[in-house]
Amino acid sequence: MQHMNRDGSGRRDGIQLFVAMGSRHAIIVPVPAQGHVIPLMALSHSLVAHGFRITFINSEFNHEHVVASLSQNGGDGVERIQMVSFPDGLAPHEDRKDIQKLTEGIGGVMPGHLEELIKQNTSKGDRVTCVIADRSMGWALQVAQKMGIRSAAFWPASAAVLALFLSIPKMIQDGIIDADGMPEKSERFQLSPGMPSVHASQLPWNCAGNLEAERFFFKCMLSNNQGRKLAETIICNSFYDLESPSFTLIPNLLPVGPLLTSQQFGKAVGHFWQADTTCMSWLDEQPANSVIYAAFGSFAVFNQHQFQELALGLELSGHPFLWVVRDDLTDETDDAWLDGFRDRVRGQGKLVGWSPQQQVLAHPSIACFFSHCGWNSTLEGVKNGVPFLCWPYFGDQFLNRSYICDVWKTGLSIDPDDKGFVPREQIKEKVDQIFLNEEMKARAPLMWKDIANRCTKEGGSSYKNFKSFVDSMKE
Repeated sequence: MQHMNRDGSGRRDGIQLFVAMGSRHAIIVPVPAQGHVIPLMALSHSLVAHGFRITFINSEFNHEHVVASLSQNGGDGVERIQMVSFPDGLAPHEDRKDIQKLTEGIGGVMPGHLEELIKQNTSKGDRVTCVIADRSMGWALQVAQKMGIRSAAFWPASAAVLALFLSIPKMIQDGIIDADGMPEKSERFQLSPGMPSVHASQLPWNCAGNLEAERFFFKCMLSNNQGRKLAETIICNSFYDLESPSFTLIPNLLPVGPLLTSQQFGKAVGHFWQADTTCMSWLDEQPANSVIYAAFGSFAVFNQHQFQELALGLELSGHPFLWVVRDDLTDETDDAWLDGFRDRVRGQGKLVGWSPQQQVLAHPSIACFFSHCGWNSTLEGVKNGVPFLCWPYFGDQFLNRSYICDVWKTGLSIDPDDKGFVPREQIKEKVDQIFLNEEMKARAPLMWKDIANRCTKEGGSSYKNFKSFVDSMKE
């Protein structure tokens, strides 16, 4: 795997990769966040299966974590994926969850490194065929255009969210939001029938944490809307049947999902944390359809009071539970309390730092998915036919919850009070409702599971779209 130093030179470390010169070569540029790296790594594996070599760009900060994840999985299937890291413009101690700071840092340093990498490859006779960049990394599409290289944008979220972003001018015109993206009306609305409704105060850019970040995020969305013309194609991690009304609003959007690495290629790759696989043998010991799987992604943070109330709610439910507790899941740590809780629920629950989520959700013991409703998690739950208990944290997660609870009707929503707090009693009550709702438990596997599996297999809609995309990039 190759790591690019700040001066652009490379050094070999980790797994030595065989590079076959002369084959088609795609450079993949994700946003350096877990929810963006994972689907683009899955896309990379699909491209490898169609004869491409891949150069996958990570930030220096994330590089070693992703390499460790690949190594944990034996490096399976990565012989034609070269991992390269670029600096992100931030000092080691700076907060990578500060979206504004990270975006500005990346924009200041990564374009030059990408241009230099392409030049180095060209000088060695290794012509880059195309650049595939996360839609939020529009600078990479600009570099591709400057270097005369074909490009495509990748959209890692739902088509409905992209439709929202592209509808910003109309929402301003209709008085739903002002020119800074702030809500003008306190109401829910739909872009078109069949799409999820969303409250004007819960648009993705209005859930970034603070007013300054929200306004910055909104400006980035406007800029990305303008920059979309740089890409020949926009592909997305969804499938047509799942949200067909949204695709009618964006006719040039090509759904190629769901992109799930472990179920397509046998291994989960691209994770920032190494999974604790002991949870799988623990799940084997639990009765069928009995376990609450609680996992809130890579970004959500609870204050200590809410964290403890969540733990007590899981305990109070009386059901077995598997809970993913990242080291940074709380804003402060109380190891003594958590150790005491872990000891007390040892016969009922298992806590892990990170899980092999796709395998967990496919396990017959799982009864419901207590989730933040990130799009990757939503697709994983959908593909495995699991009912949801929804507790969104920020960004597009509120709209995804609307899909789950209001459109597909395969989940229930957690409802914080006006101070944002959820008591343990509500958690128990909602878990009880999930377990007692036979109609919802039956609907979840019937709704999308078979369709999701069919569409990525040969002859399926997403398979055909992906083949069409690959063929166009080979021309």
